[in-house]
Amino acid sequence: MKKALFLSLAASVLTVSAVAHAFDKGPLKIDHPWSRETAAQASTGAGFLSIQNYGKTPDRLVAIKSSISDDVQVHTMTMEGGVMRMRELKNGLTIPPGGEVKLQPGAEHIMFMGLKGPIKLGEDFTATLVFERAGEVEVTFKVEPAGAKPAAGHQH
Repeated sequence: MKKALFLSLAASVLTVSAVAHAFDKGPLKIDHPWSRETAAQASTGAGFLSIQNYGKTPDRLVAIKSSISDDVQVHTMTMEGGVMRMRELKNGLTIPPGGEVKLQPGAEHIMFMGLKGPIKLGEDFTATLVFERAGEVEVTFKVEPAGAKPAAGHQH
């Protein structure tokens, strides 16, 4: 009985940790960075996460670095004449004090451009987020299936 209870508890902990993961840097909390697997020939991939600022001053995400691609940019998406357009946020992304920014499918997101290979399911990868005030923080992107949407109960 104890062994079965232990195994059940261990499985629950592993399941939760595989879904939810967060990284802290000063007043910033980066929650659940994730990406979708890509096709073998894909040259771009997307990344998603949320950033909460528990501080009293704004911060700005000014750069992202990763060894999986030649370039990494934060993009905004807009609809113009029924056509979806993506553009780089050249001045970075502001995280207001006491606020949260969500990078998610169909909205602002991270673009990994010039992929050096496919993003593969089960092969998580790292990236370094560079903030104007908080500095650098390395995060791990969990890779989910190609059609994945934000996890239920998880706000991205």
